[in-house]
Amino acid sequence: MAVENHSTVTEFILKGLANPPELQLPLLLLFLGVYWVTVLGNLGMITLIRLNAQLHTPMYYFLSNLSLVDLCYSSVITPKMLLNFVSEKNSISYAGCMTQLYFFLVFVIAECYMLTVMAYDRYVAICRPLLYNVIMSRGVCSLLVAVVYVMGLTGSTIETGLMLKLPYCEVLISHYFCDILPLMKLSCSSTYDIEMTVFFLAGFNIIVTSSAVLFSYAFIFSSILRISSAEGRSKAFSTCSSHLAAVGVFYGSTAFMYLKPSTASSLAQENVASVFYTTVIPMLNPLIYSLRNKEVKAAMQKTLRRKMC
Repeated sequence: MAVENHSTVTEFILKGLANPPELQLPLLLLFLGVYWVTVLGNLGMITLIRLNAQLHTPMYYFLSNLSLVDLCYSSVITPKMLLNFVSEKNSISYAGCMTQLYFFLVFVIAECYMLTVMAYDRYVAICRPLLYNVIMSRGVCSLLVAVVYVMGLTGSTIETGLMLKLPYCEVLISHYFCDILPLMKLSCSSTYDIEMTVFFLAGFNIIVTSSAVLFSYAFIFSSILRISSAEGRSKAFSTCSSHLAAVGVFYGSTAFMYLKPSTASSLAQENVASVFYTTVIPMLNPLIYSLRNKEVKAAMQKTLRRKMC
């Protein structure tokens, strides 16, 4: 009977980032600026790719979907975080919390698989250039993107469904958004089975995607090293350097979050890592691709000249 009473929690309280009141305004302005750049950068990248025919290739088709994932990914977390900086009571309803958790998991899993698909695209472009248009046909690209979203929806549905079954005794979430681990700490019952399931699903997603990326780049680098001219090697490497930078930032931040000793873990460290993971990376990806990619810069200049004329 007690468990039934505990399961009727209607709202949670988010601890948030800024306990001292003097930090709330600076952090509000900082994250508002980050979110503004994120929205403009990702929407700009999607629009730029749609408006320029020379960017209607598999590589930029995947990039536009990555920008969409980043935009949605950031929008699930950041607006609520900004609102909490100006609210006296940082509350979120039970339904709102589970909805936020669901879509956060959808897009973070989709990000992993989208980067993997982009690594495969670069592998085909460099290692199988003569068959590129055949292998990466319009139908294949659409199928790969569909798989990305299906994996995100499937993983999120399973994990959120497990969290919905838990009874909750406490309402204070020691975090600035609804995530699995902080929520499990509030449960009245044992969470061992759920922890094992979540660990298995997260491990599966990370191992599958990171292994595919590593194998793709192992073949890519092997092919680049076999190119005789330095100019040819430089040109081949430039086609995947932007994606390699995005992969390094994404997996570097996740490694910092999860691959550290438990004794070194603290709430402040976890919050800093989570902020980078949920707000900074979605802002960096369009900047990486726009600043390091000659085709994107050329298309941007062409579009600006066209608008000015």
